[in-house]
Amino acid sequence: MTSRKLFAPLNSADIVTISFLAFLTLLNLIFHAYVAEWYLLVPANALFIGLIVLLAHSAEQHRTKLLMQIHRWYLYAAVLLTFKELYFMVRPIHPIDYDALLISIDKWIFGVNPTEWLAQFTSPVLTEILQLGYSSYYLLFIILGIDVIRKHSWQGYDNAAFMIVYGFYLSYLGYFLLPAVGPRFTLHSFEMLNQELPGVLLTELLRAFVNWGESIPSHLPNPVDFVQRDVFPSGHTQLSLVVVFCAFHYKIATRWLLAILTALLIIGTVYLRYHYVVDVIGGAIFFVLTIWSGWKIIGWWERVRRETSA
Repeated sequence: MTSRKLFAPLNSADIVTISFLAFLTLLNLIFHAYVAEWYLLVPANALFIGLIVLLAHSAEQHRTKLLMQIHRWYLYAAVLLTFKELYFMVRPIHPIDYDALLISIDKWIFGVNPTEWLAQFTSPVLTEILQLGYSSYYLLFIILGIDVIRKHSWQGYDNAAFMIVYGFYLSYLGYFLLPAVGPRFTLHSFEMLNQELPGVLLTELLRAFVNWGESIPSHLPNPVDFVQRDVFPSGHTQLSLVVVFCAFHYKIATRWLLAILTALLIIGTVYLRYHYVVDVIGGAIFFVLTIWSGWKIIGWWERVRRETSA
């Protein structure tokens, strides 16, 4: 099989995922003396790349509904798996936390630490609402994907999915450049969050779920040593804005629901002490970068595919 035929069935989301997995593999090889699990991560990435290519070819050849669905929705797993791979890589490669820098920028802009200033406005009902909004993060992508598929062709879904996964991978680069743990560990007592920011019904459960997703142990006295360094930029801000952009671009029925959830989510990133305000600003900048460069990449890859198919 020629290289042209090998890549022809791949859509833009496949290409950016393969490229990011190749990038992580290269980093693992370069920094293998520091990344203890590199010997597991490298073959896992290679296997994943092979499965993506195989899945794309199978979906293109057989065009069954099941294969086409799997080909599109595997991206959800790709984002989660690469996020967890970063857990084993970021701190060994760049073992400096930049929270002091981010705190100083916030204080330079506002004259106060925003999360400490917001403490005067806390209430259990508000905390519950914002924790629900914050925890709706991964549901946003499912709602968007289902609605785009219902209203548009697979091409519309592919373009929206590319914007999402491309945005995730851009945010992951930020984690390598400026690792940080966030204000719930630096400006506040992580152990006292449930007492200082109580909710009504689901807050503690949802907070525990978020902690689990960020590899924070519930039974050890030093959770800051284990938490994922994923503060700057705020991926929650960046990607939820990408979702809203795509929702209004494709004029889907749930666009206003997604916009409301995104507003709650962005406010919650600071109120709930997950992020500094500068992280949110960074997320907004990364959002603009994602949309601006993403359309260019989509157009470029579609031209490549047409030339390859000719």
